[in-house]
Amino acid sequence: METKNRFWRGVMVGVLVTAFACLVTVGASAGIYMFAWRAIDDQVEAQAGQPGPSGETEKEGLDLDAVSAKLSELQAIVDSQYLFEDQIDEAQEEAGIYWGFLSGLNDAYAAYYTPEELASLLDETNGSYCGIGALVSQNVQTGVCTIIRVFEGSPAEAAGILPGDVIWEVDGEAVTGVDLSLVVNNYVKGEEGTAVTVTVFREDAAGGDGEYLDLEVTRAPIDVQTVSGKMLTDEIGYISIMEFDVITASQFQEEADELTEAGMKKLILDLRDNPGGEITGTIGTADYILEDGGTILTIENRNGTQEVYTAEDGHQMDLPIVVLVNGNSASAAEVLTGALKDYGAATIVGTQTFGKGIVQTIIPLSDGSAVKLTTAHYYTPDGHDIHEKGIEPDVVEELSEEAAKEAVIPEELDNQLQKAVEILEQAAPRAQ
Repeated sequence: METKNRFWRGVMVGVLVTAFACLVTVGASAGIYMFAWRAIDDQVEAQAGQPGPSGETEKEGLDLDAVSAKLSELQAIVDSQYLFEDQIDEAQEEAGIYWGFLSGLNDAYAAYYTPEELASLLDETNGSYCGIGALVSQNVQTGVCTIIRVFEGSPAEAAGILPGDVIWEVDGEAVTGVDLSLVVNNYVKGEEGTAVTVTVFREDAAGGDGEYLDLEVTRAPIDVQTVSGKMLTDEIGYISIMEFDVITASQFQEEADELTEAGMKKLILDLRDNPGGEITGTIGTADYILEDGGTILTIENRNGTQEVYTAEDGHQMDLPIVVLVNGNSASAAEVLTGALKDYGAATIVGTQTFGKGIVQTIIPLSDGSAVKLTTAHYYTPDGHDIHEKGIEPDVVEELSEEAAKEAVIPEELDNQLQKAVEILEQAAPRAQ
């Protein structure tokens, strides 16, 4: 019994840390996120019993003694009554307790990561991992995971996975409603050379019922190139950013420099279907474009404490720019779009963006695990709160029905891209 008591004491330590940790605002996966790598014990102690934003003492929260007693009661019932004792996974049981605690927050973006899951998440945001090579987005209301981009030459492409495919099951396990990071890290990623069966639902392009497909994919090392570019004309360069990782800012700078050397005098920056990502990636990209001294982003937590990011790298891209966006351009993509729009540094073309103006914090816990919580709002340089509003383009251009039917849109059918080219052709190049 003493062993079980030690286990439950360990569980409650985790709950205490989760309940009372209050860190400097950072970010969120599948949106905008940063990592808070700092000891939390001092902050838990400092936070407990402190006045709230209006001067009142913070509420005590759960009765942890009562919770601990009830968990012990449940454990006793399982020990004495549960038939399939050999099937118990204590690690999963413990993780489920933390997940259950977070579910009561009614935070669609909250998540708990075991130490192994956190390590896997870090590998991915650093730009390399072993998986299938596809970019996935999740609807936080429905929990549905959808393929929005397939990397060229990837195992996913070889297996026939297409943009627009809805991930239904992975190796027979239903994944709808599972946190996106866990879908990727626990189900899709794995050892090089191993196979994974991804069951997708694919709509019928002709308007039929669609079909479920079991696609076997062989995992391979993926070096994520979040940025790609090319010259469209002698003067117009094109750069697409698929998502924002730690490596994105440097990849963008390298691509922009190469296109400048190739003669680029005008730029189309494509952020369509970009779901967001790690905050330093979008800040570094904005900093490379904007003149020094201006605010890029302001983040404000529930106590009114602000963290302000400014342009300061000594570099500016002084050329006509068009930014392409759509309803899947979210969070970190909206940070960059909002900054360029507010400063008049670009013309925004396309359709209204998603409207995710909140930030999540990935907070490490003392045992190497982590929790992700929504912790703040963010604001554009002009102070706009875009949450649940999005950013209205300067030039509204709906994607044509013909182009929308294509998994990969050919340039000749991409009327939004053509509108961007038309605008830039009428813009005079700036003095270099």
